[in-house]
Amino acid sequence: MNPQLLQDLAAIVGERGIVPAAETAPYEVDWREAYHGKALAVVRPASTEQVSKVVALLAAEGIPMVPQGGNTSLCGASVPDASGRQVVVNLSRMNRVRAVDADNNTMTVEAGCVLVNLQQEAERHDRLFPLSLGAEGSCEIGGNLSTNAGGTGVLRYGNTRELVLGLEVVLADGRIWNGLRGLRKDNTGYDLKHLFVGAEGTLGIITAAVVKLFPRPRSQATAFVAVESPAGAVRLLSSLRQHVGERVTGFELIQRICLDLVLKHIPAQRDPLPDRHDWYVLVELSDSTEGGALGALMEGALAAAAEAGLVRDAAIAASKAQQGEFWKLRENISEAQKVDGPSIKHDVSVPVSRVPEFIEKATAALNARFPDIRIVAFGHVGDGNIHYNCSKSERGEAKAFFDQAPAVNHVVYDVVTSLNGSISAEHGLGALKREEITRYKGALELDLMRSIKRTLDPKGLMNPGKVL
Repeated sequence: MNPQLLQDLAAIVGERGIVPAAETAPYEVDWREAYHGKALAVVRPASTEQVSKVVALLAAEGIPMVPQGGNTSLCGASVPDASGRQVVVNLSRMNRVRAVDADNNTMTVEAGCVLVNLQQEAERHDRLFPLSLGAEGSCEIGGNLSTNAGGTGVLRYGNTRELVLGLEVVLADGRIWNGLRGLRKDNTGYDLKHLFVGAEGTLGIITAAVVKLFPRPRSQATAFVAVESPAGAVRLLSSLRQHVGERVTGFELIQRICLDLVLKHIPAQRDPLPDRHDWYVLVELSDSTEGGALGALMEGALAAAAEAGLVRDAAIAASKAQQGEFWKLRENISEAQKVDGPSIKHDVSVPVSRVPEFIEKATAALNARFPDIRIVAFGHVGDGNIHYNCSKSERGEAKAFFDQAPAVNHVVYDVVTSLNGSISAEHGLGALKREEITRYKGALELDLMRSIKRTLDPKGLMNPGKVL
């Protein structure tokens, strides 16, 4: 590396803001350990002004940069390539909550804030920040915004795009766009913030955001429910909504094999029902009213569903601790899969009504081409997002099977496309699906995306090799 460049970067961010060369490894590999890169340098600015100066310096030198938060990306979007020419701009030091406006139900936060800390800050103000996902203890809000993260609360509150009112962004030339407006109505032209949400750092670096808050739920009811099939799960969702309306906050589909993997690999977990079933849903209701009324509503709604043949068995959590136990079974599925061995992961979405059809058709197509394939399906069926993962049951076979990922992907994605779905529901494209997307998006749509990229990043320095 050019010593002068390192000195110039250090002059901007200070010695604490430069990661020593011997300590850069954690910033150069993704959570799944599928992508390994080599950074020219890792810089950790502590303010928007420092980010601006870092970007301006690197842009003037023609040096590509990779924005990074908690580095929990599942598609390789947050790590550098192997060229050794890209600078990682890690925003984890920018972790302040700048303001909370309880009457406006908004919170202004910096990009490096860990998601769980924002949830806790909202709670201190008797409010709820509803974005919740398995990586919330380490993922950061800047990354959540850059990938338009979904999570378990989408059914009621929407994904990250629907939770943001304003952004502050450092553009590819170092200029700062201050769009930190806490307005729910602002009809003054193009809504620029939505260009950067979901762009995975390819158009600019999000440094701060104004996010929505909601009344804090004062009562919750959680149930682990056995259903006959994914089609039964979709019918159960409709039934629950008829009985309890928008109180349905979470509705997660879980295949039996997911539960088996968690029980096998994650300590202190237990099966919530006495008998084995092929499919389950984890249901959560929430309300702003206190007391035990919600539990009675859950019990009555499930009883009605059972009379209609939609429920095979159910356990309603009797305490807050048991609610947590039920959710840990769901949240630990990805970790259990990682421990079990490599798998080919698909984060896809289809219309909710077509989730059963997707699972049936994709499984049949894969079984026809890849005998003894193991399907691990789970996810946010209430919003049509299924994590549909494929592997072989034996670890050695799984490694060999992983080499066939492109062929497996095409089978799954062709089914998704035939159902008017998306090949990426909440994980983004990153490097993993950069080429795949050219098969499934129209030429005009891709051309429009490239035009926006050229306009905002004419030198192609912002997270190159990702998305487009």
